[in-house]
Amino acid sequence: MVKIAIITYSVYGHITLLAREIAKGIESTGNEVSIFRVAETLSQEVLDQIHAPPPPKDIPVISADDLKNYDAFIIGIPTRFGNAPAQITNFFDSTGGLWASGALYHKPVGLFTSTSSGGGKETTLRSALSWVTHQGMLYVPLGYAKVFGELADISANQGATPWGAGTIAGPDGSRLPTKNDLKIAYTQGEEFANVSAKLTGVPATKAPAKKSAAESTTEAAAGTTTGAAAAAATTEVKKADAATAKPVEKKATPEEKSAAKCCVIM
Repeated sequence: MVKIAIITYSVYGHITLLAREIAKGIESTGNEVSIFRVAETLSQEVLDQIHAPPPPKDIPVISADDLKNYDAFIIGIPTRFGNAPAQITNFFDSTGGLWASGALYHKPVGLFTSTSSGGGKETTLRSALSWVTHQGMLYVPLGYAKVFGELADISANQGATPWGAGTIAGPDGSRLPTKNDLKIAYTQGEEFANVSAKLTGVPATKAPAKKSAAESTTEAAAGTTTGAAAAAATTEVKKADAATAKPVEKKATPEEKSAAKCCVIM
């Protein structure tokens, strides 16, 4: 199976909510996924002043070396004035050794975002492509094909783009992702995993449930009975076909067709 890491930075949890939904989409394909967060650069004093909640305990901090253990990545980047925040770029800057060794070369990567008002939701993700390009990674956009109806829905503020899933948090961060946002995130995870499997050549492992010996024996016996019945049915069908078969009509030769044309009044 493909091992996919979702890398996030989230102050108020919007990116985290989308990441969890993306993870569900990945898991639905039979691939493996882990969610991480980049290291915080703000002091606790500043975090208290902006009323930031504590980071999720079940999401560990990722290091550059951790990237070596994964085949593909989806990165959640909140916007800061239409650009990636310092926490994300600080993490990017820590991957110089991976760039020098080509450790991330040709590994698939996808992107998603969260904005306060909708501004910068595309430029923020585009800004990450510089890092993606220098690493030689393969950017996999969300596109429109699988989510055209959702992206075209203007009944509510649209957080996603063809660049990737997204949500609009509002100026105070109180607005949560909509059902539409979460559906798009799920689809992005699902589609990204499928594409990553193709690009990496690593198939998903959706193994069928193991059967007991008794179940296997019963199925084998049923298969033998079914096979005999099918053979008998095939014989009866052949007989019926023979009885009702229509005689094959002889096709006229070119000479016969020409002679027939002579008798037709035009």
